[in-house]
Amino acid sequence: MKKNKIILACGFVFTVLLTASCTKERGKEVALETTSFTGTSSLQVFNAVVGSSRNYIYVDAVPVTGAAVGYATPFPATPADFTLNAGFRQFLIKDTLAATTQFPLSFGLDLQAGGNYTLFTYDTITTAKQKIVKNNIVIPTDTTARLRFANFIYNPTALPSGFDIYSTKRGVIFSNVRETEVTEYIPYASALTDTFYIRLTGNGSNLQNVDSMGRTVSLNIQAVLNPTRLRSYTLVFRGGYRTSFNKTNAGAALTNARGLTTFANY
Repeated sequence: MKKNKIILACGFVFTVLLTASCTKERGKEVALETTSFTGTSSLQVFNAVVGSSRNYIYVDAVPVTGAAVGYATPFPATPADFTLNAGFRQFLIKDTLAATTQFPLSFGLDLQAGGNYTLFTYDTITTAKQKIVKNNIVIPTDTTARLRFANFIYNPTALPSGFDIYSTKRGVIFSNVRETEVTEYIPYASALTDTFYIRLTGNGSNLQNVDSMGRTVSLNIQAVLNPTRLRSYTLVFRGGYRTSFNKTNAGAALTNARGLTTFANY
């Protein structure tokens, strides 16, 4: 009898130790772990905040980025997104440097199950804002790709005109798109290099930046894209619209110049 009690006691201790050794410590994950994609949402972030250089993204206080997200770049690298459980999620986007002058951007989003989203951050580091857009991803049944235009140019006051995108292959493909507007996707020929220019609506001249002396230079604001078949892309107008932001000399002002950026969503 005594022998049986000893055996039972040893078995109980072994079970406790085994359970403890298999317990996963929480709170130190680099990203949220997902084993089932039922009831999840897909998300991509594009940083158009003028003056930013190293943003980190947190969801429900858990970091989802490894390296910092730079200005005018998407996270994750395209074409990709990251997956979150659907429902209300709390976001925090910030620069982790102690000396930063960038204000943290904190907000909540209600994500739908099966939804595919792009989160745009924009404005400046002291007044950063965000806009969430649900992507209407449709895979073409032919050989085309898809393209849309997002206008996140910064200006302290509303600009008097919208903007057009001019394609060297097709002419004006998006017209009168105002600040913070994101168009729907349009079909676009794949495997064909095209160059896009930005224009004020109704103006036939391509928008240009200026040099360090405030003089207009032959530097058309443009983007080049060779779309991959069946893929969806976003073309973003970003930077500071005012002359003081648009200098093309070397230095910090260059990073704030008006520009066009393309990235793949899917």
